Amino acid sequence: MIKVDLITGFLGSGKTTFLKKYAKHFIDKGQKIGILENDYGAVNVDMLLLNDLRGDNCELEMVAGGCDADCHRRRFKTKLISMGMSGYDRVIIEPSGIFDIDEFFDSLRDEPLDRWYEIGNVITIVDAKLEDSLSDTSDFFLASQIANAGIIVLSRTQLANEDQITATISHLKEAAVKSNLDKNIDDIVFTKSWDELEDKDYDLISNSGYTKHSYVKKLGTDDAKYKTVYFLELPMKKDSLKDKINTLMSDESYGKIFRAKGFFKEDEKWYQFNVTKADFELSEMEIGQEVFIVIGEEIDADKVKALFA
Repeated sequence: MIKVDLITGFLGSGKTTFLKKYAKHFIDKGQKIGILENDYGAVNVDMLLLNDLRGDNCELEMVAGGCDADCHRRRFKTKLISMGMSGYDRVIIEPSGIFDIDEFFDSLRDEPLDRWYEIGNVITIVDAKLEDSLSDTSDFFLASQIANAGIIVLSRTQLANEDQITATISHLKEAAVKSNLDKNIDDIVFTKSWDELEDKDYDLISNSGYTKHSYVKKLGTDDAKYKTVYFLELPMKKDSLKDKINTLMSDESYGKIFRAKGFFKEDEKWYQFNVTKADFELSEMEIGQEVFIVIGEEIDADKVKALFA
């Protein structure tokens, strides 16, 4: 049977960065890997970030968004059926940061997927400098992400101090209490810097499994007021990008923004940016797509567009 892992995590936690490292570990060992990007959005920037993994031992697939939840579930299952015939040793699924994990379990335990796939691990990525002032809705999403995790891998620990890491773990416990989730968080938190990961660490993570815990489920996206807003071909310049992103992140009249990411082209060069309130990353890319994506709560799309246009 094909082992299938779910790499989940809250918005902007670093799922794609971890996925690249995790997949490369198996590719380097000669395994054939299928990566499924499962996003509710209509444009998937993360697929472009994973493009350098493509090769004889790694293929990338995507479930297109832009439809209702039932349609999305059907597309998810159909894609997994087609991938089940491709001879993979392992399939790694990266969903959006707003994702009902029950969809993952329900699909893989349904025919014919239950005959082809074996659920391996649920790996939850959490920013080591997790924002402390998340809304109750965000905390319920956070609890849902850790409820089934076999391991919680903290990202950006090399940028965090001990107090910040301790505060993040405390926040996870508080989110669990809010959701009536009775789970030992301390025993499954992994804090080693990703730059220092060795084979033994990947072996630990890839054998962490998953758990089933009950919790209070409040995941209705209508109630949550979450949005993923896409802008195509907005004029962006490298010199002014950071100032405008800082304005966007700090002024809640634009909405409560968790993450901004995208690509733009300047002087025949492609640039990729990935921003949370704690970090601003900008790098050159070989390929790209002129798209700007903003993720958060109660976003004023017209005001965001005016800021950049």
